[in-house]
Amino acid sequence: MLLCQITDTHIKAAGKLAYGIVDTAGFLERCVAHLLKLPQQPDAVIMTGDLVDYGRADEYALLRELLAPLTMPLYLLPGNHDERAQLRASFPDHPYLHQWPPFVQYAIDDLPVRIVALDTVVPLQGGGRLCPERLAWLDRTLAARPAAPTIVAMHHPPFVTGIGHMDKVGLDGIEGLRAVLVNHPQVERVIAGHLHRPITVRFGGTVASTCPSPAHQVALDIALDARDDFILEPPAFQLHWWNGSTLVTHTAYIGEFDGPYPFRAGGRLID
Repeated sequence: MLLCQITDTHIKAAGKLAYGIVDTAGFLERCVAHLLKLPQQPDAVIMTGDLVDYGRADEYALLRELLAPLTMPLYLLPGNHDERAQLRASFPDHPYLHQWPPFVQYAIDDLPVRIVALDTVVPLQGGGRLCPERLAWLDRTLAARPAAPTIVAMHHPPFVTGIGHMDKVGLDGIEGLRAVLVNHPQVERVIAGHLHRPITVRFGGTVASTCPSPAHQVALDIALDARDDFILEPPAFQLHWWNGSTLVTHTAYIGEFDGPYPFRAGGRLID
């Protein structure tokens, strides 16, 4: 199984640039085109939040248009920039969004690796929260299939990153999540967004990771007083490959690059 993770697309209404600089719609269009040219096509795509910038109907309409070329199943998860009701209204053909109202939490059981999506959103706040109600749902859902290898997907990452301004809008309820996960060893990975960077941490008896954005990235400054800056580092998405026994993650950079060049010619290494 090959699962593609795209996160933090921040789509704005047609023609508008994020922060006056970033053409997020153009970046997502290039991301989708790049994905569709991969030699191995993903079995599914999951988008881990901040799908649009203001949770508006016109933004979600543009998001739908940009994602329309995808031919594989698509699963959406809200971030702190999203609005749950409008997300559901804009994607009425995505029934999993209604599995457990009012939260957008769901389980996808028809893939080789089970996907359990967790809603961390607090309306109108940058930070996230996992309340006892949401954590109890997660515990019940994981307990229902203890032998199924599982990916838990969420928007806010369940760890402190060291990038001060992002940690200030981090996740409340980390210890509660850790307590749930240690009882469910079938969880192969916790995948998240929000950070616009690839980060990997040991957490709750498994591995937690974040994915870069197909648009702008958060500037790498591991300091408590880090400035609230972004940088146009190469856009990317991630591919999570389940090989039957473990989950292997590759970061795929979007764009046209020189190569590929052969290492060998006629069976011999090129000097």
